[in-house]
Amino acid sequence: MSAVGAARQGGSFALIGVIATGVHVVAALAARTGLQLEPLTANFVGYACAVGFSYVGNARLTFGRPMRNMGQFIRFLVVSLVGLALNQSIVHLLVDIAGWPFWLALGPVVVLVPLLSFVLLKVWAFGERGFRAEPGQGGA
Repeated sequence: MSAVGAARQGGSFALIGVIATGVHVVAALAARTGLQLEPLTANFVGYACAVGFSYVGNARLTFGRPMRNMGQFIRFLVVSLVGLALNQSIVHLLVDIAGWPFWLALGPVVVLVPLLSFVLLKVWAFGERGFRAEPGQGGA
């Protein structure tokens, strides 16, 4: 991949990630404060709200892949669930064990989880070796 292509891909991932992270944080805080959900449940609500946006945006814009590819979608979900496990672990550790406020615990979540996710999405979920168009589907 050329430097321009890599910069475009990184920029697209960052933009989609920022928007998806905003969706996550707003939904999580609304669930926590508005619905009085426990921190882990509120965090899961935020996660669930951001997943659909993230898949579509990253498949189409970041990695130039079709959205309707079951193997790719499953790999995306696995990466997403790994991210969720890390996300929930960080929140649990910082809120329930270390006593941090919920809003402050979201800081490490929004830095560490996207970094790991990009690497796994690029090399595995949407990577060339992991991509196979389903019959009747072209590339992007």
